[in-house]
Amino acid sequence: MMKSDYGDVNFVKFFPSALIAIHILTQHVSAQVNSSLMQLGVVNLRTEYKTNPLGIDVKKPRLSWEVISSQRNVYQTAYFIKAAYAIDDLQTNKNLCWNSGKITSDQSVHIEYSGSGIESARRIYWQVKIWDNKGNESNWSEPVFFETGLLSPSDWKALWIEPDIDEDPSVSNPCPYLRKEFILKKKIVSARLYITSHGLYQINLNGEKATNELFTPGWTSYHKRLQYQVYDVTGNLTTGKNAIGVILGDGWYRGYFGWEGKKNLYGNKTALLLQLKIKYTDGTTETIISDASWKCSTGAIIKSDIYNGETYDARLEPEGWDKPGFNDKMWKGVIVKNDDKSILVASEGIPVRITQTIKPVRKIITPKGEIVFDLGQNIVGWVRFSLKGDAGTSITLKHAEVLDKNGNFYTENLRAARAEDVYIFKGEGTETFEPHFTFHGFRYIKVEGYNGEITINDLEGRVIHSDMRPTGTFECSDSLVNRLQKNIQWGLRGNFLDVPTDCPQRDERMGWTGDAQVFAPTACFNMDAAAFYSKWMKDFTADQLSDGSVPWVVPMVVKGGGGTGWSDGYGATGWADAAVIIPWTIYRIYGDKRILEMQYESMKAWVEFMRQQAGGTYLFKQGFHFGDWLAFATTQSDYPGATTDKDLIATAYFYYSTGLLQKIAVIIGKNHDAEDYKLLLQNIKQAFQNEFLTPNGRLSSNTQTAYVLALAFGLIPDNLRAIAAQRLANDVNQFKHITTGFLGTPLICQVLTENGYPELAYTLLFRKEYPSWLYPVTMGATTIWERWDGIKPDGSFQDAGMNSFNHYAYGAVGNWLYSMVAGITADPEIPGYKKTVVKPYISERLTFAKAEYHSIYGKIVSYWERKGDILQMHITIPANTSAVFEIPAKSIESVYENGIPLTEATYLNLKEKKGDRIIIETGSGNYMFEIKNYK
Repeated sequence: MMKSDYGDVNFVKFFPSALIAIHILTQHVSAQVNSSLMQLGVVNLRTEYKTNPLGIDVKKPRLSWEVISSQRNVYQTAYFIKAAYAIDDLQTNKNLCWNSGKITSDQSVHIEYSGSGIESARRIYWQVKIWDNKGNESNWSEPVFFETGLLSPSDWKALWIEPDIDEDPSVSNPCPYLRKEFILKKKIVSARLYITSHGLYQINLNGEKATNELFTPGWTSYHKRLQYQVYDVTGNLTTGKNAIGVILGDGWYRGYFGWEGKKNLYGNKTALLLQLKIKYTDGTTETIISDASWKCSTGAIIKSDIYNGETYDARLEPEGWDKPGFNDKMWKGVIVKNDDKSILVASEGIPVRITQTIKPVRKIITPKGEIVFDLGQNIVGWVRFSLKGDAGTSITLKHAEVLDKNGNFYTENLRAARAEDVYIFKGEGTETFEPHFTFHGFRYIKVEGYNGEITINDLEGRVIHSDMRPTGTFECSDSLVNRLQKNIQWGLRGNFLDVPTDCPQRDERMGWTGDAQVFAPTACFNMDAAAFYSKWMKDFTADQLSDGSVPWVVPMVVKGGGGTGWSDGYGATGWADAAVIIPWTIYRIYGDKRILEMQYESMKAWVEFMRQQAGGTYLFKQGFHFGDWLAFATTQSDYPGATTDKDLIATAYFYYSTGLLQKIAVIIGKNHDAEDYKLLLQNIKQAFQNEFLTPNGRLSSNTQTAYVLALAFGLIPDNLRAIAAQRLANDVNQFKHITTGFLGTPLICQVLTENGYPELAYTLLFRKEYPSWLYPVTMGATTIWERWDGIKPDGSFQDAGMNSFNHYAYGAVGNWLYSMVAGITADPEIPGYKKTVVKPYISERLTFAKAEYHSIYGKIVSYWERKGDILQMHITIPANTSAVFEIPAKSIESVYENGIPLTEATYLNLKEKKGDRIIIETGSGNYMFEIKNYK
């Protein structure tokens, strides 16, 4: 029986993010159970957003924790951090490398480490205790650690090596296998593996996988930034003989990539850089490196390509090649290369892992006679199977998102991506296989060429994505909306694979910037995406042109490099503005000021590019722009569709990004820039109004998207806002549906709600006919579609050239579900949910709505339910934060909190009654409001 490369891993190894979440929950529950004994605690300690990170290269790492308390209105008044190189020293207060003493502060996130010892390959343990405003002092937290990577190129003793194998660079070649044996003569106390590659790598030690991370070293702008990973492999080594085995895959580096059918985008040879440092119990060390002593050959992986899939011939497996004692006399040597080490950076993003396994729900014989298995869910990953076959026979697995209207297997929308895996049996009992360096976007699997019987028990889908910690849930009384929320989350999983891709199935799968910027707020509600985006933003800087123009995709892999046409590849507004919008989003959601500082020059360069393009007119009319991509279109002669002028959109984004940059300049102390951009804002706004807005509040492009952007970005004068909002509402009422595309759709419900038309936003949400969010749900969608009518009512398909069934952009409505239906938002002046605003918009079309969001400070809950003429609101605010509740009520006298009339609830700060809402300011805790005679 052939062993699977990923094996039967246990829960802890298989679901690390789930484990962290369970650990946090356990700490919370434990604290609640023991609340009578401990009224204050500290949990979920993180360094640079991660729990116990290995291999960081941040010179001033930031520390964060959550405060928990059994009391209300609790905030931290002081903290005490101590750190040491050894956990025993930490617990005995000896040889501390940082002793902060008691610091009076309510800051519990992003505290810079101020101790000593930030040097290469150094582990530092730390813990914290706190005091609160109730006079409580916490126990010391459980100790955690962070460990630095190799902080200087000179720390790398390893040499770059390339397999000395003849290859044809014009086609996919067999994956190189590299190996080295070594003897460790002493007792081992610890071992660290530092590794990267040109192409992808899989690392084995003594016959076992050294990590469950996939698609390492990740995808970056490889010629400027190449990540390395660090692994604790102490348990993988033994005193005596040992062996390292590495398989290299083409990946993004040299595989087929892009719709132009090209390969070798970064180089035509794979390579390895590996350094293994062993510490012995006697205090000595030994280092094993990649060098000329390594051997190489090929094996069972005939080819493995991201788009096209993998071919694996099990007869060619070099049995035991990654274990000591293997006979490698027939293997070839390697070539030492002097490749650049100065571009090496520690891995900052979230590792890609297998996070879930899904069994097929049915086996289908299609009208064409095809054998097809249905997973019941559109996923990203691959299939693992366990089957028997005669030596030399094969099985081919093909992947598709949908069946056609006749029930046959459909792959035309994959374009040039073959998306097929071929396995050739060696004929030795049951053989288990899953691919190594490819992934597919699929729900359906077609089996070809297999002569035996195959059932739903013989195969399973493996779900992969960047293993971010889940942070949000939303549910309501409408089952279709709940399915929409699930589709949003599945779309996120499928397209967050080291970079935020547009789609996971066809010959694209790139980091499209426009899709990413509109979806970022929704992504951050559902997952802890701070580290994921922080890593990706550094490639914006790397791939940005010297004139400040930002590429359409990051990393930049499409044709481009100057000019103004489709082939340019740079400078499209709404897309390039991600350079400003995403760092701002991370700041707003996580309170991360450093990302603003790190990305400031990149953001400024983009705004200055737009200023140069606009010139003295302050109107951005130059270059290529995507506009409101895939907006509603018809075949009617008198109404071709909702086309919004691209110069209107471009100028609106010019204003919006400049406005954000002006705020950012103030926040990070760039006062001269702040004044400059304040004046620029005024000029852009005036130019926009002169060019695109009539004195009666009509925009030159009389479309939903035009009004949405102008209202959302603040381009309409105050005296005309109500008129412009009415025009938007009239347009929605006229069509009875959205006509917006990629840029208008994410904001339309928000703009309608904020401007007095929440029920119209709900009308758009609940619409089931095309075009709408729920139309795909009624058609059986399990992810978000690229087009509103990817499958038409008659079962036929949209244009196969651009018809992804897993495309998260339209899922950006999720932000509105959390922030306005449930009502959870961060205070506009205080970032990171240090102060939360809870302001739900209640609709009679729902009996309840509930959102939970685990912010950087802890869990926030907003849950409202209508029971006859009573409205109940259950709200949770985490310790060390405050909140504003905007309670919908006709009068103060109709509101009760935990049975106490609001007029007598002196523990709440009743601010005012504003319109049909009562404004309350308060601190942390659990609250239950009843609003009587609500309707």
